[in-house]
Amino acid sequence: MSETNFAVDQYVREFEQHRGRLFGLAYRMLGLRAEAEDIVQETYLRWHAADHETVRSTEAWLVTVATRLSIDRLRALQADRVSYVGEWLPEPIVDDRPDRNSDLRDDISLAFMHVLERLGPEERAAFLLHEVLDTDYPEIARILNKSESAVRQTVHRARERVGKDRRRFEVDEAQHRALVGRFVDAVTRADESALMALFTENATWTADGGGKVAATINVLHGNAILTKFLVGIRNKIPTGLAMNFAYINGMPGLEIYRDGRPFAAYAFEADGDKISGVYAVLNPDKLQGMN
Repeated sequence: MSETNFAVDQYVREFEQHRGRLFGLAYRMLGLRAEAEDIVQETYLRWHAADHETVRSTEAWLVTVATRLSIDRLRALQADRVSYVGEWLPEPIVDDRPDRNSDLRDDISLAFMHVLERLGPEERAAFLLHEVLDTDYPEIARILNKSESAVRQTVHRARERVGKDRRRFEVDEAQHRALVGRFVDAVTRADESALMALFTENATWTADGGGKVAATINVLHGNAILTKFLVGIRNKIPTGLAMNFAYINGMPGLEIYRDGRPFAAYAFEADGDKISGVYAVLNPDKLQGMN
């Protein structure tokens, strides 16, 4: 093997070591898998063409490029999100257990990422870099071309807007399966008392149909409202549905198919033995990963 080929292989290996981290960052920034994969690919192309002799830290270089690309892309996408019909939820990542990928183990729940939509592109980047990727303030300042004091203020503001809604619960798969099973049973039977007992008093229902399928436009609040809603739509639920327990962005949930095609992904925010939030992705454009 020539020295040139050896060097190229080395740079490829270095990039692959950080691919998962880069995807995790881009996905948390954009909420769309294909967009995140495009960011990773563009970062690789720039890495391939870079003057590697001048790179002091491969990880810092790659994170900087991926962050800046993600900020630019999010700015471009925001116009569409402003005019989006109803609530905007990320494209779900469906798995059979919550901890398969260490780079996506924490802070990708639909609940958390829905809250991130409150933040502007640079604010979101600064918050994720510091709170999720443990990047220090001087490094974030370099990445964003801002002063360290400005970055500290940005992260502080973002933490104020996100922190109070950022909830964590221990993973207990048996408990999660039982909870989801109770939900399916209660909805199937249109059992009002069971549904009322299943949800916390202040439970919420957030749905994303994107204007392409029937879905609630606004967030529903309160177990009484959620119960009334679910009982009301019971007879409108289409036939031919197959529901499987799955983890949706690390949250216990359901992947739902109709006649073999992706129909919906439901993620449940569980508070002990009760459900405190339901996040329902029904926009067919966001369900391609379920195929």
